[in-house]
Amino acid sequence: MELKIITSKKQYQQYLDWVDGMFDKKVKPNTPQGEKLKVALLLVKEYENKHYSIPTPDPIEAIKLKMQERGMKSKDLIDKVGTKGYISALLNKRKPLTLELAKMFHKEFSIPSDVLLA
Repeated sequence: MELKIITSKKQYQQYLDWVDGMFDKKVKPNTPQGEKLKVALLLVKEYENKHYSIPTPDPIEAIKLKMQERGMKSKDLIDKVGTKGYISALLNKRKPLTLELAKMFHKEFSIPSDVLLA
C-alpha cells in the first residue's frame, strides 16, 4: 500500500482494512512494515480527528456523572465545597467552577484537568 493523506471515506476504510491485516500478521514495530504501519496509523488518526472529532464534555456534567457513578448526593460535597446552596448553584451552573474546586474535583473524582478547565 502506498501511503498518502486520506481524503475520502473509501480511502479511510481501505486504510482500516490494511491496518487490521497488519495487526493480524503481528507485524513487529521496528521492521519496515512496522514503520509503515505506524505512519498509516498516524494518517488514520489525523482523518478521524478531522472528520469524527469528539467534543470535550461539559465540566459540570462530568462532575454530576462521577457523583452519580458513586451514588453521591450534593449534600455529600458540603465538607469539601461549601454550603448546600453553593453546591446547588455550582451544579446548576449559576456559580462558576473555580480553579480551586477544579483541582479538588480532579483529585477526588479523577476527572481529567482538561475537562474541568474547558
